[in-house]
Amino acid sequence: MVLLIKTVEVFVYRLPIDTPVQTSFGIMHDRPAVFVRVTDQEGIQGFGEIWCNFPTVGAEHRARLALSIFAPMLEGATFASPEAAFLTLTANSAVLAIQSAEPGPIAQCIAGIDTALWDLHARRLKQPLWRVLGGHSDRVPVYASGLNPTHPEQLAAQRWAEGYRAFKLKIGFGADRDVRNLSALREVIGAAPLMVDANQAWDLSSAITQCNALTPFELRWIEEPLRADRPWSEWQQLARLAPCALAAGENIASFSGFDHALEAHALGVVQPDLAKWGGLTGCLPIAKKIIKAGARYCPHYLGAGIGLVASAHLLAAVGGDGQLEVDANPNPLRQDLCGPMRNVSESHVQLGDVPGLGFDPDFNQFKRYRVAIA
Repeated sequence: MVLLIKTVEVFVYRLPIDTPVQTSFGIMHDRPAVFVRVTDQEGIQGFGEIWCNFPTVGAEHRARLALSIFAPMLEGATFASPEAAFLTLTANSAVLAIQSAEPGPIAQCIAGIDTALWDLHARRLKQPLWRVLGGHSDRVPVYASGLNPTHPEQLAAQRWAEGYRAFKLKIGFGADRDVRNLSALREVIGAAPLMVDANQAWDLSSAITQCNALTPFELRWIEEPLRADRPWSEWQQLARLAPCALAAGENIASFSGFDHALEAHALGVVQPDLAKWGGLTGCLPIAKKIIKAGARYCPHYLGAGIGLVASAHLLAAVGGDGQLEVDANPNPLRQDLCGPMRNVSESHVQLGDVPGLGFDPDFNQFKRYRVAIA
């Protein structure tokens, strides 16, 4: 079933927030989102999301890249499949990515467009996306992520009341503060699964020391304790000494990069982010490789609702024992645009049988937060 593309539209939104989102490398003072809507010649639409978290000022830039570079490649064109479109867009922008020194933003634009094309394709087939991708169940395990270092136990308690039974804390703010926060969380969630994310905060020596201090908390994984560009030999050394599995993958941005990660056998948990690189076309085969290699596929995600739902469909499609990351911090661009994922029960959601992503995003509710793109 070929795709005949009529229009590509890009929407940028920026919402103010009361509580900044803190990481070891920076703070988000608002929540941006870049959405893509692709319409075919029959008027059927598909939706995607382009990663734009850091720096948040880059949202408008990514939208302009998508409109100026990729919309002209798509509009009026015919593709045999979403995969064919992904390969075409990647090949046609490869030199530009080098020349502009912006391989990341360009890959992110392609990823968001790819998701929209898969949504469109599944809607044309009148099938839910998880089934089109090869899945057999719509039930997806989730965990509450992004717990800030300021009173994280309070946010965890709120999400517990909503049905979450697994949590991940931001660390890398000093050993004393990290340990205090983990102790406070254990008092609230008991023996429930608990993970931490250092956001590349440490060098190898510091990571060894810090990981030892985390041993009493019986963590499921320690995420990005090292910089993502450190050699795999350092990750292997840390993996031998760490009290639990190491996790990473959101900052790997190529097929070969994931191959190297899996060959190193240092990661027990691998976390591609489909809005940051690869979309569904790139991340589907990677997810299958992760599971085949004996690691856990746990999609990374910390954006708005459309990319989150797409990540859930991908996890449902490949199966395994992984969990999907759901940002615990308030963000209406996620909460009000996540369709079937609003209802969490015992840390699971069900995606249903509605075609495509399973819902039609209502952007009108956010029109006062829309940013004009010239």
